[in-house]
Amino acid sequence: MKTILAILLWCILLALCWPLALVLIFLLPLLWLVLLPFRLLGFTLELVFKVIGAVILFPFRLLGIK
Repeated sequence: MKTILAILLWCILLALCWPLALVLIFLLPLLWLVLLPFRLLGFTLELVFKVIGAVILFPFRLLGIK
């Protein structure tokens, strides 16, 4: 659904301001590539914090304390 909405919005932008729409077509993949390491870092940190939380809460789960 997001893809259809994005394509529809891009078509509207193409009709209103075609140079901006063409620039957007070329710059968005480059922006995605630049931001990819930060997304991977965020995903990694989220997993690390979940593992730390699971290790800390493991004894309480064994005792049945919630």
